[in-house]
Amino acid sequence: MLVHITAAKNTRSMRRSGIRAVSGGHDGISGVYCLPVLPSYQITHQWVRELRRGGQRTLVAVYFRVPDDEPVQVGHYSRFPAEMASAEAAALIAAQQDARGYEFFVARPIRADEIHRIRGVNQVTGWRYMPNAHGRPPCACPICNPSGQYGAAKIRKAFGDPDD
Repeated sequence: MLVHITAAKNTRSMRRSGIRAVSGGHDGISGVYCLPVLPSYQITHQWVRELRRGGQRTLVAVYFRVPDDEPVQVGHYSRFPAEMASAEAAALIAAQQDARGYEFFVARPIRADEIHRIRGVNQVTGWRYMPNAHGRPPCACPICNPSGQYGAAKIRKAFGDPDD
């Protein structure tokens, strides 16, 4: 069982036609980012808080199944992923001491008949910016802190950015 986090406004279309493969993977192919359902709710739904930074107010969790031998890409978001069977990849993430930042990538759309359930998710679960970011000063560069983002001007001013 895998879980995909998406905006609540997509619920009706996903029930009707599944999850579209619109996310770009590391190889430039389209697919769906997800995670295996693990005993830890926090690790399973770890991406919620980071995805909310994109402007979506309410996110939902879409639970679906893929065959155990289906090839997926798996790895930490900051490193290049490895390709392996989905069952093997789920075991890899479950075996990690700290699985924060890991992700699955299924390189195809998910059909509506593969979706098991769509439900609400706790909106404050997970990490922001990066795992273990709590207590670190934020980066003021324009990539990490783009203009117009909430609090961006204050952060750049603290670092003495001459543009503000």
